[in-house]
Amino acid sequence: MAKHAVIDLGTNTFHLLIAERKDGGGWHPVLRERIFVKLAEEGVERIGDAAFARGLAALQRFGQRLAAHGVPLASVRAFGTAALRTAQNAPAFLAAVLETTGIRAEAIDGQREALLIFKGVQQAVPFPDNRVLVMDIGGGSVEIVIAEAGQPVWQSSFPVGVAVLFRRFHKSDPIAPEEVAAVEAYLDVALAGLWEALGRFPAPTLIGAAGAFDIIDHLLLDPAVKPPLYGWIPVSRFEPLYTNIIHSTLAEREKWEGLIPERREMIVVGIILIHHILRRGYMREIYTSVYSMKEGMLAEL
Repeated sequence: MAKHAVIDLGTNTFHLLIAERKDGGGWHPVLRERIFVKLAEEGVERIGDAAFARGLAALQRFGQRLAAHGVPLASVRAFGTAALRTAQNAPAFLAAVLETTGIRAEAIDGQREALLIFKGVQQAVPFPDNRVLVMDIGGGSVEIVIAEAGQPVWQSSFPVGVAVLFRRFHKSDPIAPEEVAAVEAYLDVALAGLWEALGRFPAPTLIGAAGAFDIIDHLLLDPAVKPPLYGWIPVSRFEPLYTNIIHSTLAEREKWEGLIPERREMIVVGIILIHHILRRGYMREIYTSVYSMKEGMLAEL
């Protein structure tokens, strides 16, 4: 059976998903792999030399995986997101990827990314009857879709990813109260379009895809009893976790089970972002989705 692959070239993480079509429709995952490359280690304006090399090495590894599973390059889709939209040397990086691996990658805009994320989340989460806000927090940007009856009514992308917020605001350990306040004040302005949209389309349910939401899922839910592709958490259960994280030191977080090393630094600003949207949106519940942009890319094939 022919295999296809999708590659998500995120600002912090590169993801590979190899899948084959099911006889009755849909896809069967064959291989999932992620590599933390931190393209925005020196900011999203330019990919630093070390990050450039890590990114190329990651794609070369993915190329080996594709060859081992017999996936032709013609059956590979590779999309770059925030860092590859904004970095001045992003075209040089994409050209180097093509030259060294044969993988033809392209940068997509934030609106396209948001809709792909929505299509992925739809395959994992049983949407409630009310209006929902779907969010994916990346390293360089945050994509948001407000949906009603399974259809998007508003979507946008904002350059407030965790790598951006971390570099700009998180200087103390644990993060200082004035730094938390500075993040929130910045979000009040940077997410002005979202606040206006929530005024027109109130959404009591937040559906979060991957990233920081994976961590919330792992820290609060028992994998033995939760559904495999999503989780559900009332906001009342999120609040103690928020308080615990913003008062924790990096050394303390290094001892937490379920918090992978690559997320330990930036989870603090990510959790502040989630908390701010929950509070300003008067939301009552959170769904976490295992699926995100990769699965949306597959759904379009």
